[in-house]
Amino acid sequence: MHDLTDVTRGDRHKALGLSTFAFTVCFAVWTIFSILGLTIKEDLGLSETEFGVLVATPILTGSVSRIFLGVWTDQYGGRIVFPAQMLVTAVACWMLSEVRTYEVFLFAALCLGLAGGSFIVGVAYTSQWFDKEHQGTALGIFGVGNVGAAITNFGAGYLEEAFGWQQTAQIYAVVLALTAVGFYFLAKPDPAQTARRREGRRPVSVREQIAPLRNIQVWRFATYYFFVFGGFVALALYLPRFYVGAYDLSVTTAGMLAAAYSMPGSVFRALGGWMSDKWGARFVMYLTFIVSLACLFVMSYPSTEYIVQGIDEPIRFTFGVSLPFFVFLTVVLGFVMSLGKAAVYKHIPVYYPHHVGSVGGLVGMIGGLGGFVLPILFGILNDAFGVWTSSFMALFAIVAVSTVWMHVAIRLMERRRHPALADERYLSDVPEAPQPPPANA
Repeated sequence: MHDLTDVTRGDRHKALGLSTFAFTVCFAVWTIFSILGLTIKEDLGLSETEFGVLVATPILTGSVSRIFLGVWTDQYGGRIVFPAQMLVTAVACWMLSEVRTYEVFLFAALCLGLAGGSFIVGVAYTSQWFDKEHQGTALGIFGVGNVGAAITNFGAGYLEEAFGWQQTAQIYAVVLALTAVGFYFLAKPDPAQTARRREGRRPVSVREQIAPLRNIQVWRFATYYFFVFGGFVALALYLPRFYVGAYDLSVTTAGMLAAAYSMPGSVFRALGGWMSDKWGARFVMYLTFIVSLACLFVMSYPSTEYIVQGIDEPIRFTFGVSLPFFVFLTVVLGFVMSLGKAAVYKHIPVYYPHHVGSVGGLVGMIGGLGGFVLPILFGILNDAFGVWTSSFMALFAIVAVSTVWMHVAIRLMERRRHPALADERYLSDVPEAPQPPPANA
């Protein structure tokens, strides 16, 4: 761990505030198709599957890019990588307003997806300013930037009504470019970069950065993130379409209700970081998975009409989840998913302090791929079965498998390390040795 004795409280707050704001803007851009995509779908006459591919394409780039953006941030510093990433994305966002065909929309969406890579840049930059006892809370606050999805779901519809979707994309591009310039001139260099230049050390090689990725523990963290983050992004993109189709709402109303899901799925990430610091990340993950299973079970149930053969005549009655109750369930689901997102990233700077970029990049990539795969899967299921709630059935199955896998893995690990305490410690964090620093760190 680098020396933080010269870092003041003001430095920490400034770094955290700038990173959180920049990440919020990037996340709003990253999920722009959740609203604009609805109009594009109508204009181009897209099927549900084609629409799912369109809204998921930026998520693919944002996921894969986290690996190399994380490594570059470890090597060159977030103050350099963050603004560069935002400027490139701003150009892609502006380009979106100039295209007209589905194929070129997919290309523009692919470039736009670089906004999603901002997460690991911010994690690697922010974590350097805090000691391990406060990194969970700090990264939880940074993760509140997920609220950018709610900003888009709530505000993009109004901008589109006032100016048109092309001008809305241009407004987003200008705001992102201004954020990049502001971050570069206001942010301070990363503490690790400052120490490295002062001591005359070379940046850590890519080979050393990716060495921890051979550890199965890293892939276990990534599996958890597939649902808590990938599922969050997928639902933030999909819920407006679901509300329009299943409940016959307007685009503006659907966006506002989707924002009701995205908001707690973002702002309570800070609480998840604090809970992980206080009670352990494993406890928070159990809480997340158990509550998610309960919510998704109810959300999966389709509106159904029953006919019972009565004594005198058939008796008909229906069952379905009302709109207010469904919205309530999405709020609860978003809340626990925000806790889980913070819990996953609590582990990384503690166990891999010298590889936050590469390890966090892999975990973020797998989670982001969930945001890419799931909207496409939702569209395929809707086309194949014609049942709106089929998407929530799929999520329920994913969480059920993840919960069982996590519990079995934890029990086996505890028996190996603490055989006498296996029955008492299944909800606590078993100590795991942090990774040693690289040779030239």
